[in-house]
Amino acid sequence: MTVQFVRMKDGGPDEYDYLDHQERVFNEGLPDRILGALRELAGSFSGHRVTRLEHSLQVATRALRDDRDDEYVVMTLVHDVGDNLAPYTHSELAGALVRPFVRPQLMWIARHHGIFQQYYYTNLPAEARNARDRYRDAPWFDDCAEFCELYDQESFDPGYDALALEAFEPALRRVFAEPRYLQQEATAA
Repeated sequence: MTVQFVRMKDGGPDEYDYLDHQERVFNEGLPDRILGALRELAGSFSGHRVTRLEHSLQVATRALRDDRDDEYVVMTLVHDVGDNLAPYTHSELAGALVRPFVRPQLMWIARHHGIFQQYYYTNLPAEARNARDRYRDAPWFDDCAEFCELYDQESFDPGYDALALEAFEPALRRVFAEPRYLQQEATAA
């Protein structure tokens, strides 16, 4: 079945109920699509000693080994999933992806880590390296700086014993199963 309307304002209640059902069924496949996007990071741009997928696995493994909760670990796993589709705004894409599924603090970290990681680019002028300072008064500034220091900038080591993607699949499926935070507004966006 397909709906008959060609303009949204002409759709009837039965058609919208049908579309709502179709969307719910489609959304159940989100974890599989995210896992696919993570696998695609294995073929991202070269130059690092590890692939973008391996980097993501190292970040998530470090967070897991530090006893971070599922939401935190999954956020770390997908923090660079936007590299292939949004190379100039990858952290904003990651923030949008996790927003309905993780607490606002973690969405904020995912969304802003791109600016915070500039701190480690020694080739940038001081103003660009310290661009994160514009968020100094944000409630999760220290959390994002900590994420970048402990996990993100640390995870480009070809000798690190990272877990395989399959090790994170149960947590990823749990976190992306229900949009628990969809109605909450993230403060300090």
